[in-house]
This record gives sequence, C-alpha cells and structure tokens, in this order.
Amino acid sequence: MTILGLMFLLKKFNQPYLIAYIIAGVLLGPYALRLFDEPEEIEVIGEIGILLLMFFIGMEINIPNKKSLIIKPVLAQSIKIILSFLFAYFLGEILGLDFKSVLLIAILFMFNSTAVVVEFMRRHGTLHTAFGIIILNILLLQDLLLAPVLTVLKFWNGEKFSILNFVLPLIICIAIFLIFRKIRNLRKIRFSSTFLENDHDLQVFSGLFICLGFGLVAETVGLSAALGSFIAGVLVGKMRAFHWFEHSLLPFKVFFISLFFVSIGLRLDINYLLSNYKLIVIGSLVVLLSNSIMSSIFFRILNFKWENSFYGGALLSQTGEFGILALSIAYKTGMVGFNLYKAGLGITCLSLLLSTIWISCVTSLRHRKGIHDYNKAEEI
Repeated sequence: MTILGLMFLLKKFNQPYLIAYIIAGVLLGPYALRLFDEPEEIEVIGEIGILLLMFFIGMEINIPNKKSLIIKPVLAQSIKIILSFLFAYFLGEILGLDFKSVLLIAILFMFNSTAVVVEFMRRHGTLHTAFGIIILNILLLQDLLLAPVLTVLKFWNGEKFSILNFVLPLIICIAIFLIFRKIRNLRKIRFSSTFLENDHDLQVFSGLFICLGFGLVAETVGLSAALGSFIAGVLVGKMRAFHWFEHSLLPFKVFFISLFFVSIGLRLDINYLLSNYKLIVIGSLVVLLSNSIMSSIFFRILNFKWENSFYGGALLSQTGEFGILALSIAYKTGMVGFNLYKAGLGITCLSLLLSTIWISCVTSLRHRKGIHDYNKAEEI
C-alpha cells in the first residue's frame, strides 16, 4: 500500500518509481514506522532483483562487433579510476584522513548503481544505442573489479592473501570473452524444448534456476553474481526455445527490484541524518557533482558530444550497491570507525535517491534542447 500510494503520487509528477521504493523503505524502516527492523533480511531478497535485471539485459543486448564499443569502456573506466583516486587523495588532504579512509572513498567513487543506470536508460530508450552499450559495458567492467576490490578489503582484516582470488576470475573472464566471440555472429542457438512451451510452472522455475544458478557459480569463483546472471541472459537470449522467459519472469523482476531499493531506504538512519544533516547533504552533493564532472570529462575525452557527456555523467553520478557492500566490509574489518561508516552509508543511500532526481533534470534539459534544435532546423 505504501509503495502503491507513492507510485501514484510520483506518476503525477512524472518521476521514476525508484524514488517511491526508496522513500517507502525510509517510511517502513526501523527509524520511522518500524515495520521492518532488519534491513539485511530485505536486502538479501532484493538482490534477486538485481540478478533478474542483469539476466533480462543479457537477453536483450547484442554482443558488440565493433572494437570501439569494447575499448572505449575500458579506457573510460581506467580514466575514472585514476580520477577517483586523485579526488579521494585531495579530499583526504583537506579532511586529514588516513590512507585506508582515502582508499575506501576512491572505491566508492569507482562503482555506480547498475540498477539505477539501466532502468533510466531503458526508460529513455538509450540502452540499445552505441552510447548506451558503452555505459553498460562500463558497468560490467565495474562488476569485474568487484572481486579484486573485496580481496584487498579482506586482506586488510588479516585474512591470508591468495593470488588465486585474482587469477581465477581473470581466467573465467578470458573464457567468457572467447565464448561471446564465438556466438556473437550466431543469430540463434538451436535447442529443442517443446516440453516447456505450455507448462508455465516449469517455465518459471527453470528460468529462475538458470538465472540464479549462473549468479551463484560466478560468485563462487570470485566474480559478482550480477555478472553471472548477465552471462546467462546472453546465452539464453540466443536460444529461440527460451523466448518465453521474459514474459514468465518479468513480474518477478519488478517485484524483487522494488525490494532491493526498499532495502536501501531501510538503511537510512533518520536520527543520524537529522543530527548530521549538513555533513550528509554536503557529502551527497559532492558525490553527485564530482562523479558527474569526472564522468563527463572522460566521456568528452573519448570524443563524445558535450550533450551526451553530461547525460552520461548524470547517469554515473551516484555511488552504487557495491559501495554499500564495500562500506560494510570496511567497517567489519576495522578499516573505518562507526561514525565514518554511518556517514558513508547515509551519503551513499542519499546519493542514490538524489541521483534519480538529478538524472531526470538533466534528461529534461536534454530533451528540451533536442526539441529546440529540431525547431531551429525546421526554421532553417
């Protein structure tokens, strides 16, 4: 009822439903109405939504043949990593932070929210454009970086360093690249499954098994579960026999994605936000502006127009769900204290909420400029 009421309200203002999910989490969480006391319980269920989202993207996306669609994301993410470390270093010098805190801040700037970015690109119709594919590939590269980043964070906790944690994901990634290269020119993979065509129960559970199974395997070998589900979607999308997956699993994706963003709202400590509102608000604005500027710069370096660069910068303005995971591990390993953990969590969650508004504003300006340019061309 809470989500539905907020959705009707936001629909009147033409705002994305992601905002409704996060606000619902805040209202129903342990710091407001206290209907839910353990955000982690909802988060675990909500993560299924991320896997289903990546699975659907994999089914819809075409494997790029052009090298520019692969090379540019690598260059873009490399530039972003360098800029993230430089910005974190200067921020650490201003605030007098130690090296571990600076490293954590850099990690937070490295990752974006796949769910937020993809949902907006799908809404704006840019997911299947060349620019959209580059942004999607950047997000997939961030998924690949998750394994070494988490290894470094755990290493600080005194866990034994293992080179296998770096080598195994690299080997798996090379194997995936070779498989994609092999099947990218295939229109369809033949596979007979007539016994599934009219059995909706089997369709639902076999679809969930493939999606979640690939995610589990990927996480076991050190990659992110979201990347595993994406790979499953790419393979299944090439099989004509499984064309019914999207129809059967779409309601599950919508429901579980909403729970994921509800879990983000549940984490927002209202009392802490109110008592430290200046720090949280300023920190969130710094994250949005710095991420937007950094992302716009590296898109412009890659010879994209300023219009597309600002749009891409807005899409990659927030810190994502991996940032929350990195914060939790850093706090548990003793890298950061409780106050920095709470502040980082508040800034991360608020940046996700504000980024949806920021993206909508930039898109509105972009759309108006497009109409203005069209009218001007008509006059000429």
